[in-house]
Amino acid sequence: MGKSENDSSIPRHKRMKRTERLQAGRHWLPTYIGKNIVRGYARHFAVDLLCAVKELEMLGHQFKPEYVDQLKRAIAVQIEQNQERKKLKAEQEMFTSSESDDQFCYIAGYTSSGAPYGVTWEEMDANEHWDENYLDVGPLENRDETDEEDDIPF
Repeated sequence: MGKSENDSSIPRHKRMKRTERLQAGRHWLPTYIGKNIVRGYARHFAVDLLCAVKELEMLGHQFKPEYVDQLKRAIAVQIEQNQERKKLKAEQEMFTSSESDDQFCYIAGYTSSGAPYGVTWEEMDANEHWDENYLDVGPLENRDETDEEDDIPF
């Protein structure tokens, strides 16, 4: 037998829309025995904390504006940290997923004839402080005026 759309492994109270949550919340509130009603509501109904505050206010609870502002600031900080973490992870993946072989530590690309070019293992070993200097700095409009390619020996 196949599962129908309504037969989910996710509990029903976590799939509810706002109107359903508000109805269920009226019955859930008297049974809640935890310390933080906002966090408990958010976990039970699988919503974020600001949504929980808004819906609990609809159900008659009152919260200090300072508490709501504190939640907003905490969520903003969390979003910023997540973006920074994603950025760092993307940079690490870019570097670690780059191509390499027994001759090249980092293959930047291939010539028209198919020969690889990039940073060799010897160059890597010679420079103890290897950093992003070997990576492409991006489109030309993002480069500094000092990034002239006049120092190329050929």
